[in-house]
Amino acid sequence: MHVLSSDDFLQHADWSFPVPIAYGPGRFDELPDHCQRLGLNNPLIITDSGTASLTFVSDALDLLAQAGIASSIFHNISQNPTENDVRNAHSAFRSGSHDGVIAIGGGSGMDAGKATALLAGSRHELWEHDFEKVPPRLNPADKFPPLICIPTTSGTGAETESTAMVTNLNRGMKLCVWHPLLKPQLAILDPKLTLGLPADLTAWTGVDALVHALEAYCVPSVHPMCDGIALKALTLIGRWLPDAVFNPQNLNARGAMQVASCMAGVAFLKGLGLVHSISHAIGAEYDTHHGLTNAITLPAVMRFNAASIQEKCPYISQALNLEGRDFDAIHHWICQLLDQLEIPRSLADIGVDTNKVSSLAKRAFSDSATATNPRKPDLEALEIVILEAITQGR
Repeated sequence: MHVLSSDDFLQHADWSFPVPIAYGPGRFDELPDHCQRLGLNNPLIITDSGTASLTFVSDALDLLAQAGIASSIFHNISQNPTENDVRNAHSAFRSGSHDGVIAIGGGSGMDAGKATALLAGSRHELWEHDFEKVPPRLNPADKFPPLICIPTTSGTGAETESTAMVTNLNRGMKLCVWHPLLKPQLAILDPKLTLGLPADLTAWTGVDALVHALEAYCVPSVHPMCDGIALKALTLIGRWLPDAVFNPQNLNARGAMQVASCMAGVAFLKGLGLVHSISHAIGAEYDTHHGLTNAITLPAVMRFNAASIQEKCPYISQALNLEGRDFDAIHHWICQLLDQLEIPRSLADIGVDTNKVSSLAKRAFSDSATATNPRKPDLEALEIVILEAITQGR
């Protein structure tokens, strides 16, 4: 039996689960070959405004041009993509006669790219694809354009799934849109793309992956495959996240975190929990960084869930290689990690005000992630958790 070693993260590998994945340092350079294989002659590159100026975006344009493939870029995407961002990207897709989407970046760029592909392949309005609704029936002529996802952070895990988070401006909420037939034709995981990621973003996105794995594992439904993937992701994150933050040129650490993030993204097909429903509400209200908001919110939600996840604590502790096997050991380790990574202690530290507790709780209560939290909250309980995260934190 092969035991995963650090050197494995320097190798190239091709995986077919849950979508085709090309992993390894330097795999980004294969982008033109994959476009040609998928029959793309004029893809639209979609990324967020913060990523657009980074070298690998212009490199993508150059690589495609050298292969004789036309392309252009759309980067007017907010940190938390809005419905207007997506509609404008879709307009650019249509006006440029594009035949595919290349989504590059963190969760913002990939969510916007997936949502754009969703509109490009369907005659239905964006919110008809709300995850809470029955997926709309496609017309025979409808066909989603080929979609390639290229993560440049290690946290979102959005590169292998069909869902996208988009802010509904009328409701002031981040909602999930999707269609079961929309799946990336390829995800390219190249850890070299994350070498220039600043320490704070490495930490915030890395804890985002941690939250994905932890919340997915604690969802009280039966899904052994997602559970196994979540625990392995926790092991990799516990081992490699500090190295990725404090030794940023360590390609082993960067590769391990990209793999862990991808695995955690697969795991949360099982569902998420209150950390995400609260973060979605805060992100829609304050436009905060999703991973950072998750990180700050995590300890308060863990304490709320403590009694409901006791039987899972020994397995979480084992995955994290902790001596203690109970909830207190896990909570202590996570708080120490957040301190080590210099994560702000409370939501107040990033500008969340106590006078918003009631409205934030109402939004979080209706979020789909609340339904899969291991302990079912009422509105009053949610207000208490949010207030604790604002005033106390960890």
